[in-house]
Amino acid sequence: MSINSHNEWDNLKEVIVGTAEGSSAVLAWQHTEPPSQELLGRAKEVSSGAFPDWFLDEIGEDLDGLADAARQHGAIVHRPELHDLGKPFSSPFWTSTSNNIYNVRDLHLVVGNNVIESPSQHMERYFEASGLYHIWYKHFDSGIRWISAPKPRLTEPVILPYFRDENERTLTDEDIRHRELTAGRIEKLHKLSESEILFEAANTLRMGKDLLYLVSSSGNQKGAKWLQSVIGDEYRVHTTEDIYRSSHIDSTVLALRPGLVMLNSTRVNEKNCPPIFENWDKLWFDDVAPTTESELKFQKDIRDPIADELEKLGFATNLRDMASPWVGMNVLSLDQNTVMVDQRQTSLIKELERRKFTCVPIQMRHIYTQGGGIHCATLDIVRESTLEAYFD
Repeated sequence: MSINSHNEWDNLKEVIVGTAEGSSAVLAWQHTEPPSQELLGRAKEVSSGAFPDWFLDEIGEDLDGLADAARQHGAIVHRPELHDLGKPFSSPFWTSTSNNIYNVRDLHLVVGNNVIESPSQHMERYFEASGLYHIWYKHFDSGIRWISAPKPRLTEPVILPYFRDENERTLTDEDIRHRELTAGRIEKLHKLSESEILFEAANTLRMGKDLLYLVSSSGNQKGAKWLQSVIGDEYRVHTTEDIYRSSHIDSTVLALRPGLVMLNSTRVNEKNCPPIFENWDKLWFDDVAPTTESELKFQKDIRDPIADELEKLGFATNLRDMASPWVGMNVLSLDQNTVMVDQRQTSLIKELERRKFTCVPIQMRHIYTQGGGIHCATLDIVRESTLEAYFD
C-alpha cells in the first residue's frame, strides 16, 4: 500500500511507532574545534546515568503496548531502524551526539503521498530522520514524493531567548497553571531566528487541503513559506503564532474529525482561536492530569544534576527539558470515532466519551521526560483518506 495520509482522523492503516532503544543524552559542542577525546569521554561518563535500564525498559514496554493496540485496530506497524545515537558527528561549525528516535512525528510530515523531512533547529537531530529511511525506501517504488528541506547550517544561535531577562518575565495564566501542574517548574521560552528555514513537522496539523502551521520555538515564518512552496497551490498553509509560544501544535490544537477540533483552553480562547475554525464545533479542554511525582523526582534528582555537570564541562544538553503537562491531550485518532488516549487522562476520556468517541487507553509512563505523548511517538503514513476541502 502506498503512502497516503491527508488528515488526522480517517481510518488508520499503517503507522510508525517510535523507540527508546539506544537513547543517550545530547552532548552538543557549539565550537568549530571539536572537543578533545578526554573531555568527550568525561561527558559520556557523566551522562550515562540519565537513561537507566529500568527507565528504558518501561518506555519500551509502553511503546510496544501502543504498537499492539494499533495492530488490534488492523494497522500495519513499522518501527525505526537504529544507529549509534551516542556517536559524535560534526559539521564544519559544531559537534553533537543524537538523542533518540522516540518522537517519530517530529521530523516527517506526510501530506497525501508526500513525505516531507523537516529542518530542525536542533543540531542533535541532524541524522535522526535517517532512522525512518528504510520505511520510505520500502514505499518508494509505489510513487511517493520524498522531499527534504535544506539542512540548516546552524553557524550562529538560532534558538533565541524569548525574554531579554527571564527575571523580568510576567507570568501568564498559562505559566501559573503550568507551575501548579508540575510542582513549581516553569517552562522556559525561546523563539527562532529567521536566518534559516527552520521547523519541525509536528508544528503542522493536516486537514485535507488546509494545513495549520504553528509559529513557535520549533517553527519560524521561513519554514511556513518553504512548506507552502513545495506542496504547491493545491494546499493552503495557514499560520498561527499567538496560541502557544513554546513548541509543537499537538498539545494545543487537535483536529478530531471533520467539523470538530479540540482546543487547549489554557492557551486558546475565542479571541486568538485560529480563524480557520470559525465554523467548527470546539471541544474546549485543559483539565489534564498533573505531571507524575515519579517523573518530577527523576528529573530533579537525576536529570537536572547531570545537566549541571555537563554544562560545567562546556556541553549543551537536552536533559533539563520536560514536556508540557498538556502533552496528556496528545491523542492519536484510529478513525473518526476512535482515539488512543493516555490512560492517566481520565477527565479527557470522559469528555471524549461524552462526544461519542471510543477511547483506547494506553499506558505511557514517561511522556514528560521523553518529551512526547501518543501523537508525538507515532506517525500515521497510510489512512483510508482522499484529499478534501473541509473549509470551503
